[in-house]
Amino acid sequence: MAARKGAGVLELAVLGLLHESPMHGYELRKRLNALLGMFRAFSYGSLYPCLKQLLAKGLIMEDRPEEPNVPLALQSRRSKIVYKLTADGKERLQQLLTEAGPASWEDEGFGVHFAFFSHTRADVRLRILEGRRSRLEERLEGFRAALARTRERVDSYTLELQNHGLESVEREVRWLNELIGRERAEQEKLAKSSEIDQDMPREKGR
Repeated sequence: MAARKGAGVLELAVLGLLHESPMHGYELRKRLNALLGMFRAFSYGSLYPCLKQLLAKGLIMEDRPEEPNVPLALQSRRSKIVYKLTADGKERLQQLLTEAGPASWEDEGFGVHFAFFSHTRADVRLRILEGRRSRLEERLEGFRAALARTRERVDSYTLELQNHGLESVEREVRWLNELIGRERAEQEKLAKSSEIDQDMPREKGR
């Protein structure tokens, strides 16, 4: 199950990056490492099996740019394969970006979804943020309960480590609260603007 979650995160990351720009494997590896490396240890060995699956599904395509003044026989070996998103790939990406269930709230899933929030619908963004906050609030309860049980029995270093974990989660919850507040304010602003636009034709018709 964990492997399947990881595959889903990698698929979203690859499709999202190729949506921004076609790129060859080496460049894609660097971009993925910068993106996924923040949330988990990214294995280069998992990239090419993922690309192979996406090619088989028709979600991406290979392009081998011709190199001037290089014999065709050498081009096949020397040229870099550029991966591009297909129309089906764009459709699959949009489908993945509308998913707002528990997988998008977990540590690695949330990070990758958040990286592509600019391509995600506002209502989906809000559901993911609220789901992530709810998950972290559950985690906070667990931290606090563990601290209450073990405070008198652990050494000072273990206690510091537990407090550090608690403070880290509390900081992320505060950050999420700020993001959720801004998302809601923006949605309310857009809703009011839409109501004004709908009322204007009525006033002109009077």
